[in-house]
Amino acid sequence: MQGKTVVVTGAFGTLGRAVAGLAAAKGAKVAMLDVAVRPDNPVRDAIALAVDLTKLDATTEAMRKVREATGRIDAVLNIAGGFVWQTVTDGDEAAWERMFALNLKTAYNTSRAALPHLIETSGAIVNVGANAALNAGAGMGAYAASKAGVHRLTESLAQEMKGRVRVNAVLPSIIDTAPNRADMPKADFSTWVKAEDLAKVMLFLASDDARDVTGVLLPVMGRV
Repeated sequence: MQGKTVVVTGAFGTLGRAVAGLAAAKGAKVAMLDVAVRPDNPVRDAIALAVDLTKLDATTEAMRKVREATGRIDAVLNIAGGFVWQTVTDGDEAAWERMFALNLKTAYNTSRAALPHLIETSGAIVNVGANAALNAGAGMGAYAASKAGVHRLTESLAQEMKGRVRVNAVLPSIIDTAPNRADMPKADFSTWVKAEDLAKVMLFLASDDARDVTGVLLPVMGRV
């Protein structure tokens, strides 16, 4: 990561902070994008931009600012997203629209806006899919369907950009975060994926060490 510019979306969440911090520790210039910028920025000297990633024009402008400030963009790690548990019979259309906007549209907009800059550096995109999208349980329809869209976007874009930009995705099980612990207080947290461990996998996929890896949907399951 030394000398590279890494863009992290959803950068002020638990996983985003872990990825941004590790990228900086490895020598990267870090751009942290989120819907709101918080004062407790975990990365000194990081570029922090508040941007609505569901809007393509705003996302394109954010990428332009990062490229202008750092001179390059080498990797984009698409972490922005959301979750809802809602059955089809008791749910509503708004939840489906929200999941597709937060999980799939943000990944599409960020990738599209970054591609001209990533082509310049033979860079990489790393998306966050979900193991739940491979075999969805009850109440997971909207979330899993949107993440399945991320999987197909990853595969398709990897083929489209073959030889120019690498595109991969990680498929975590349950990430060990405070909200997940609050939602599942009786679970065995020790089996969940630690944000720091998932960050290591994502940065490997973004690095030159993974130069021959593209179009991969990589499960990161912990011990779930």
